[in-house]
Formats: sequence, C-alpha cells, structure tokens
Amino acid sequence: MKFSESWLREWVNPALDTNALCEQLSMAGLEVDGVEPVAAAFSSVKVGEVVECGPHPDADKLQVTKVDVGDEELLDIVCGAPNCRQGLKVAVAVVGAVLPGDFKIKKAKLRGQPSHGMLCSFSELGMGEDHSGILELPTDAPIGTDLREYLDLNDQIIEIDLTPNRADCLGMKGVARELGVLNQLDVTEPVISDSDVSIDTKRDIDVLAPKACPRYLGRVIEGVDMSAASPLWMKEKLRRSGVRSIDPVVDVTNYVLLELGHPMHAFDNDALEGSIQVRFAEQDEPLTLLDGNDIKVNADTLVIADETKALALAGIFGGLVSGVTKHSKNIFLESAFFNPDDILGKSRQYSLHTDASHRYERGVDPDLQRKAMERATSLLLSIVGGKAGPVVEAVSTEDLPLRNKITLRHKRLTKVLGKEIEAKRVKDMLERLGMQVEATDTTFTVEAPSYRFDIAIEEDLIEEVARIYGYNNIENIAPLARLSMNDHVEKDVPLANIKQSLLQQGFVEAITYSFVDPKKQALLFPDVSGLELPNPISSDMSTMRLSLLPGLLNALSYNQKRQQLNIKLFETGLVFTPNANEATGVVQTPMIGGVLCGNTHQEHWTISDTPLDFFHAKAAVEQLLGFTGNAGEFDFVSAKHSAYHPGQCADVMLNGERVGTVGAVHPQHAKGLGLSGQVFAFELALSAIAERKLPWASPVSKYPINRRDIAVTVAESVETGKLLKSIEKIGISDLVDINLFDVYQGQGIEPGYKSLAISIWLQSTEKTLEDSDIQSSVDIVVRHLQERFSATLRD
Repeated sequence: MKFSESWLREWVNPALDTNALCEQLSMAGLEVDGVEPVAAAFSSVKVGEVVECGPHPDADKLQVTKVDVGDEELLDIVCGAPNCRQGLKVAVAVVGAVLPGDFKIKKAKLRGQPSHGMLCSFSELGMGEDHSGILELPTDAPIGTDLREYLDLNDQIIEIDLTPNRADCLGMKGVARELGVLNQLDVTEPVISDSDVSIDTKRDIDVLAPKACPRYLGRVIEGVDMSAASPLWMKEKLRRSGVRSIDPVVDVTNYVLLELGHPMHAFDNDALEGSIQVRFAEQDEPLTLLDGNDIKVNADTLVIADETKALALAGIFGGLVSGVTKHSKNIFLESAFFNPDDILGKSRQYSLHTDASHRYERGVDPDLQRKAMERATSLLLSIVGGKAGPVVEAVSTEDLPLRNKITLRHKRLTKVLGKEIEAKRVKDMLERLGMQVEATDTTFTVEAPSYRFDIAIEEDLIEEVARIYGYNNIENIAPLARLSMNDHVEKDVPLANIKQSLLQQGFVEAITYSFVDPKKQALLFPDVSGLELPNPISSDMSTMRLSLLPGLLNALSYNQKRQQLNIKLFETGLVFTPNANEATGVVQTPMIGGVLCGNTHQEHWTISDTPLDFFHAKAAVEQLLGFTGNAGEFDFVSAKHSAYHPGQCADVMLNGERVGTVGAVHPQHAKGLGLSGQVFAFELALSAIAERKLPWASPVSKYPINRRDIAVTVAESVETGKLLKSIEKIGISDLVDINLFDVYQGQGIEPGYKSLAISIWLQSTEKTLEDSDIQSSVDIVVRHLQERFSATLRD
C-alpha cells in the first residue's frame, strides 16, 4: 500500500522524522518497501492566473497569454496546452526556474512572440505521466505562492508491504491507528456524520447468499453532476497513493477505500431493473466487465445483480452495462461485507486482481459498511451535488464473523517475552489497538476488534504486546534450557540406520514431490485413481502419489538421459491411498522404495560386466528385513502387478499380509516413463521394519560344529525358500544353520523335478555330538521333507 507522509500526519503526527517513522513502522510489522518524493526537484514555480489568452498570430496550436504571478508586471508566455484559458489558475515556471532534468527557463521568442516563462503540466513537474494539458489549480489558490509550498510537495510517498493477516492496515485509518499505539498518541479521525436524507427514492435489496454476504447496504443519490471535477486535494492524495483520477464518483470510492480501507462501488441507477440481488451466478452467466472484456461467470462466483442480469463480480470488478458514465444523473451506491472465503481465489480465476479483491480476500471490517457509506455520500454531495435517499440495509446477523475472546495470562506473557511489562501498560496497548480488555491481578480477558481476524489465541496477543512494546526494547537474554534424555524404545529401528544400510549398498537418497503426473501414475497403477489436487502447481503435478515409484522412476529417467548408466536411488516418504472410510478421505502410509539399473560395477578391464538383476533388488530388501532380527518371518511370494514384469515380481509377506513388493519394472512402461534398459524396483512399508526383535544372550558353544549334506529330489513347482524355512521350524535344538549350495536338473533327474543339495550344520552347547545324534537330526529332516514336500533322498 502507498500513501503520502503528510496524509498520515493528518491523522497522527509523532515527533519523528521520515526515516525514524519508517523504521518504527517496519519494526511493528508494517514493512516499509520504499520511500520516494511526491514530485521531482524543481524551483521558482509559482501559482499564477491567466489574465489574457488569445491565439498566436503565426501558429494555429499556440496561444499568447498574459499571466499574473504577483509581480508588478504581467508575464508574456506562449502556451500550447489545449486547456489554457482566461481566468485559469496555473503553475508558472518563471525565468530562472529549474525544472526536473535540470531544464532551465530562460527568456525566449516562439514564432516571433516573447515568452518569459512556462505554464507547466504534471509531467513537466515530475508529478506523474499526465502531459495532456497544463496543471489546473483551484480558483482560490493564492497568486504568487510557491507551488511546492501550496501543494505541500516537500512530502514523501511511503510504500508498505503487509502480510496477509494485516488487512486492517490497508487504509490510512489502520496505519494511523498503529502509529498512534506505537507512540501513545490519540488518532484524529475525520468527522463522519449521517448525511441528510432529502428524497424517498430507494431500491430494495435481496441477499440470496447470506453466508457469502452477511451485510449489504445501498443508497440512491439523484441529480449528480458528472461534469464536476474532483478537487485537487483529493486528486493529489489519490496520485500519491498510486491511484489515477478518473471521474468524481470513482475518485470518491477510491478515496474511501484508501482512507478507511473499505471498498465501495457505484452503479448507474437508471441502468438497474428492479431490486438488487446478491447471489451466486448461474453457470456460464455472461457479464461484460468495465474494461470491456466479456466473461462467462462460474456458478461458485458471487455476483451483484438486478432482477434481469448480473451487474458485477461481487468484491472484485464492476460491469460495463451498469457502470457510471459522464452522462449518469442518478447513482446507486453500495457498501458490503463479503465473506473472505467466497472471494478468495476468484480474482485469479478471472485474471482480475483489483484493490477491492485484495482487501476482500483478506477480510474487511464487518462493522465499517455504514461509516463508509456515509463518508462516500458526504464527499459526493459536496463534489457532484445531488440528493441522497435513505440507506437500505440487508443483514444476516448470525452469519457475521464473531469477535474472538481470548485470555492472556500475565505470567505467560512474561515467560514468553523474557521481560516483565507493567499490567497497566499492557492494557493500554491492547485498548489502543481497539480491543476491549477486562483486567484482573493475573489475567487479561480480551475481545478482539471486528477488523482483527488474526487475533484468535493467547500467542497472538503476546505477539501484539511484543510488537507494540518494541522488539529492540526487549533485552537480549539467552533463554534457560535444561537438557533431558529423550525416551528411546530399544526395539525401535531408527530411520537413519535404515537409510545408512542402503547408502552402504551404493544407493543414493532422492527426494521427489508427493504430487505426480496422473498419466504416468496411471501407467503403473491403472486400477486405482489418486487424489486430485484442487489447485495444482501444474498439470503434470496434479495427483497425490499412490506409490514412491512414479517419482523415483522419473528421477531415474532424468539421470539416464544425462548419460548416467549405473543408477541406484531410494526414497522414504508418504504415499496417499484414497479411502472413503477415512475422515480425510485418504490413507497416508510411510514407505521406503528404491530403483536400480545398469551394472554392478563401473566399467573396468579387470571386471566383466554383470548386469543388475532381480536378485540384487531382492538382496537390498532382505538387508532391510534384517533390521528386524526376525527376517525368517518374512516370505517372498511370486505375484503379479501392473507395474512389474510378469514372472519377475514378488510380494513381501508378513503374517499373511503384504508389506512390500520387489521386481522388474514392466517393459511396456519403458517408453511412457522414459526409461531405457531393464529397471528393477522395490517398495516396503516402513512399519514392517520399524521394530526389531530384541537380542538375547546365549552361551557360545566350545564344542565342534558338524556338517551333513543331503540331496533331495522334489517337484519343480516346490518353492525352495518355503522348503528351507520349514526345516528351521521343525524344532531341532542343535540346528544352527541351513544352506542350499546346489540345484540340479538334467541327466538322472526326471523331467518336472529338481535336485536340491542342502548343508545342515549342527552344534550343541552342552556336549560333543555323536554320530547317532547327528544322524537322528538328519533323519528327522529327511522324514519331514518326505511328508511335507514328497521329497526323495538321492543316493
């Protein structure tokens, strides 16, 4: 927001220079972005009056004038401005004046006529871009007065950058209130009284969307004179706030917006039919905006309408059909409170960011509408004349925002700030901010003002006290902290350890977005639809991920396209699975996943190329399962998944539940995902490996270990992993290890069968095992395999 320093000092005038004032505002949270003069440097420019004005004898577009600047003699000045006329008060640069750009005024002759000065426009004085004509001053401007003094041009334009929660400072009233609190000064507000109602004309108001518009005020003003000009003081205040003067009605509504921070709008009353309706638009309802653009309004957009058509986008932009023009005689003035939630995002939806939408999106004071109406009415009647009708108000009290009541504990305030502030001072600061405060010996019960939506909890009040008291006034004392040991459950596996395990295997951690390209995700998971984002960053980041694979495979593709051949990536993060039974509509599951491709080693003349395969991915998963200390409870079961290659995919099962998957990425997805070569991937629920089986102490045997080898023939369909695990569960007390060291199919083995060579390791902690003990254990194993898997012992 921009404003002039002199305007601010009309409201409150602390004994601070410009730099100190800006520093104070910045430290209070109203960050000053810049300070610049209201006009460029110039000198010897006076207020003058055109006494005579006639055509130049030798030039059609020039006029010869005599100008009174308060000296003994009138000045002869040649002027080419179209608005130059007799009796006009103007800005005169006399001989010797220096204008912006170091332009010096000297005596001259223009087409044979003497010219002893120059009549100046706004642009020539560095006060704007308007060079369509010379500057017209009020008729009561004192002749001979220095223009800088008359227009108070030794002034500064201050621009502040406000955080979204401080919409109350998007007007001079709010900024002045803050400055008054900071300096413990009273604020001088303009006197706003009810305007005289001199006609009975009014227009009914029907609010059909009370939650979106809890309060709407309207008033008819008849007989306005649109040929009247806005006063110079108003134009200057608008200009110094970065607003261009348009016509007196628009200027007044803009002035009220800047002064009180409340947007308003005026309609041509003769263009309205029937009552005013505040409603949501019909889908694709047509509307021509003030800038001439035709739009189709969506059904979720609030509009101001009459009984036949939409008139304006509520709180955003007016319509052309009902707009006030230079021919308007009667106007309808509106002042409303719109719910910020119903305005938020709509300006961006229609590519219309206006001063009104900027304020309504952040929230305006719901109690300010009548005051804004009366202020605008008073200004309009004084400028364009006319007669005002009664104010018609439609209000839904139950839909207006409630004022928050918060309790502030004095001890809590002192603890957080690290400084004791006198209770009387705290109460004064809060009351100057517009809050109603009831104080006891230990607490303050505070009711936030209607314009402070951001005051909701005790910490908000503490922040306000610290801000007003001054951060620089709080001593820099380090807080006292006492260390305490964190509780740590021994069976919990730290995530850092899991990551370190993969890093040691040559993996590199990747961090990808939680939202992915829906088309690529649909390739991998065609049967499940991800959660769609209502306002995505872009179309290829519009869906929440169902798996870590889309992000990891995209990262792998990115690296492959940059000549990286051997890649191992892993990631930990949440995946989002839609579930209608959840309160949020989605289940969030922490997962760990990885992708790998290429060879086991970089190219080297002593090492032959060994491509990574399914078993390298499976080995990475097995190492992660090893953290549980209970890897034997996990099973790898052949499976089929849309994302993986048939026959090269396995589910990781725990107690009959799938907790992960490992396999080769289906080659049919390679082109759509931008992959080259064979890629392997795995994904595992972190909850499955987040806890480990606690170790227990057992004696180290001093007796020798014994190995016995057996070879059994089983059907080819028998899964070797299940066979080995079944041996572990027989219950042989001396069994310490089992190992498969050979698989054979061929001569001597019937078709459809395979031979498995298994080593069995036996050791006792109590004695040296005798042959009979060893043979007894081997017999138990062979008998078990015969009964469970129809295995036969090979000779």
